[in-house]
Amino acid sequence: MTKLKELSIDKLRRICKAKNFKFKTTNEIKVSEKILNQQRAARAIDFGLRIKDKGYNIFAAGLLGTGRNTAVSSAIEKIASTQPAPGDWCYVYNFDHPDEPKAIHLKAGLGEEFKKDMNKIIKELKISISRAFDGKDYEERKRHIVKKFQEKRDKLVADLEQKAGSRGFKMKQTSTGLISLPLFKGKAVSPEKFESLNKEEREKIEKEREELQLEMSDAIREIRNLEKEIKLQVEKLDKRIALFATEHLIEELKQKYKDYVDIIKHLERLEEDVIDNIDSFRGKEPLPFPIPGLALPSPQKLFTKYRVNAFVNNKEMVGAPIIKEINPTYYNLVGRVEYRSQLGSMTTDFTMMKPGAIHLANGGYLIIQALDLLKNFMAWEAIKRVIETGQVKIEDINEQFRLISTVTLKPQPIPVNVKIILVGHPLIYHLLYVLDEDFRKLFKVKADFSMLMDRTSAQVDSYVHFISITSQHEKLLSFTNQAVAKIVEYGSRLVEDQDKLSARFLDIANLLREASYWAESAKSNVVTANHVTKAIEEKIYRSDMIEERLRELIKDGSFLIDTKSKIAGQVNGISVIDVGDYAFGLPSRITARAYMGQKGLVDIQREAKLGGRIHSKGVMIIAGYFGEKFAQNKPLAVSASLSFEQTYCEIEGDSASSAEIYALMSTLSNLPIEQGIAVTGSVDQRGNIQSIGAVNEKIEGFYHVCKQGGLNGRQGVVIPESNVRNLMLKEEILKAVKDKKFHIYPIKTIEEGIEILTGKSTGIKKADGSYPKNTVFGLVDKKLTELAEGLMKFSKDTPAKNNKRKNK
Repeated sequence: MTKLKELSIDKLRRICKAKNFKFKTTNEIKVSEKILNQQRAARAIDFGLRIKDKGYNIFAAGLLGTGRNTAVSSAIEKIASTQPAPGDWCYVYNFDHPDEPKAIHLKAGLGEEFKKDMNKIIKELKISISRAFDGKDYEERKRHIVKKFQEKRDKLVADLEQKAGSRGFKMKQTSTGLISLPLFKGKAVSPEKFESLNKEEREKIEKEREELQLEMSDAIREIRNLEKEIKLQVEKLDKRIALFATEHLIEELKQKYKDYVDIIKHLERLEEDVIDNIDSFRGKEPLPFPIPGLALPSPQKLFTKYRVNAFVNNKEMVGAPIIKEINPTYYNLVGRVEYRSQLGSMTTDFTMMKPGAIHLANGGYLIIQALDLLKNFMAWEAIKRVIETGQVKIEDINEQFRLISTVTLKPQPIPVNVKIILVGHPLIYHLLYVLDEDFRKLFKVKADFSMLMDRTSAQVDSYVHFISITSQHEKLLSFTNQAVAKIVEYGSRLVEDQDKLSARFLDIANLLREASYWAESAKSNVVTANHVTKAIEEKIYRSDMIEERLRELIKDGSFLIDTKSKIAGQVNGISVIDVGDYAFGLPSRITARAYMGQKGLVDIQREAKLGGRIHSKGVMIIAGYFGEKFAQNKPLAVSASLSFEQTYCEIEGDSASSAEIYALMSTLSNLPIEQGIAVTGSVDQRGNIQSIGAVNEKIEGFYHVCKQGGLNGRQGVVIPESNVRNLMLKEEILKAVKDKKFHIYPIKTIEEGIEILTGKSTGIKKADGSYPKNTVFGLVDKKLTELAEGLMKFSKDTPAKNNKRKNK
């Protein structure tokens, strides 16, 4: 029998020595911003931000609390600060296609200035044009034109009246125009008088009237031509006056923005439109609206088309823009056209267009949470379209679902150059990579954030630095070096590795806040190690109600867990129960029974459909192990059953496979097992013990059950030797081990474990394949041989008995 190996307390927890720190409190540490540990992710982010080729957008993949957002923001801020600010974007009215506003790009800060200049010129045009048309010069020139027309018209009418008089007619002006009335004896003939004339006189008058009518038609036509001519002359005069009033104002703007071809073209079209709509600037009263109680749109709205929509204003921007969109809906990303209610309908214009996050991030960086993006309808498709086309276009998403198309604005697309960074869980990255063929060509850079970091002196210093930053930024109490040491140990406990630290800084930050709270509650000026321990204990207490209740059931005998006796065919395994925010270990009674038969190893959990696939695999490995050990020269003719007693939910995992082997060997050898020693560890077919997870929770869970029943100095836990590096046990257990009240045994093979549990040697296989008598393997082999021989004898006797019955 090999000598028992028991772990000393220095192996149960890696202590962080406070004396190694060169400070007494964290207030002494100089704060500087830097990314903690995540060098792989930091290099990927730096590469993704600096490469300019298409499709090299970034997906920052990591668990919550690993510093994804902090690292991304820090890296972007560092690079963006060295880059120039992008220019402004404005939308202006399209005089050729009013439904398609034009986009104009300007130098940063000029967009808002251009808008103010246009608002100013509208006011100046109103004043200048109104003043020009109210002047004496304009009235004199217009009066001259009208006078010339009046003189020509009067002459034509006088000539016509003379001709009419010579023919015996008189001209009369009516509301319908000029008419001719016949004269008889110098007086106008009424219709009744005309009818009383004889036929010859009437015919003579009618003939004269017809000839006169021809001459009247020519004269009226000439008068109408004169009216058209005067109207054209007045319009030309108005345009000359308007041009005189506007040209110098618009020319000033052209000179100011001479480097912008689009603005020059826009101002030329604006000038033409102002001259064509000169009456709007002359302050004429609007016509009354035909519906009582309603009115035409305000005159100010008539000038909307001359205004400017300063769409993106980067006047105050220093460096490239960094936009974090916390609600990435479709419209929040690509912009929207807003509407207002007017006369029972919805109206809009180009000044009511609003930018989206992509517009604001143009020339810089856009950070979006991947899950939020995918939850919003059409938002993911919009992002992909922007990356693929290199431009962003404001569109109404409802157009895709309307049966009838409606007229709305269709603004000119804006070219974009934006680096998009998605932040999310690694599972989201893998799902997109597999299910969306566009994803891999649009997000070519993966920044993978680890949840752990090496526990080196440099990384411990990073931890200290993080504690100092958080406590100072959040105005927490300062932490003593002993408190910092406890937090470093807690970081190792979170990842269950003595050589690693947790990189989930959210958990560490929460511990800092809670420890500071308990220190303040205790009226302390600093956070000590006791306050850190208090914070950890209180956090556990808030979540361990189920664990406490289950231990009560064990104590009162509802759950049959024995921690003091020796029983054959029974061993205490340890299960881990995860309730979401808390996980704990609890012993599980594993029993085995063997009997003559050929069914082999029966897993009761699997038969009852309460065993998971990994657990079932572990049971099959057990069968392979027994075959290799005891069935090389004879068949393994046995029926055996394994059961997790008093379990009513699915059992998953293979960490109890070694315990199941011990239970089988105990029942086959009839050697009792020490129930005060629990077992955990998976096994391969050669009997090697393999590492398992949650080793700390398992040890602590069994310790608390033993403690409530009374520690007797023989209790402990058998664990895989490969799990020793994962031990970060509570100080209470360290003290119990030191006082020889509790023991932890690391093992590499099944043989070592069965010797600890039974107190007997397993024995070494002889050349003939047998094992020494009175050893564990010898007794097991003997029992298996007896079962096999008994089965063979039973098989031979059964046909003979059946034949006797037939003869009788």
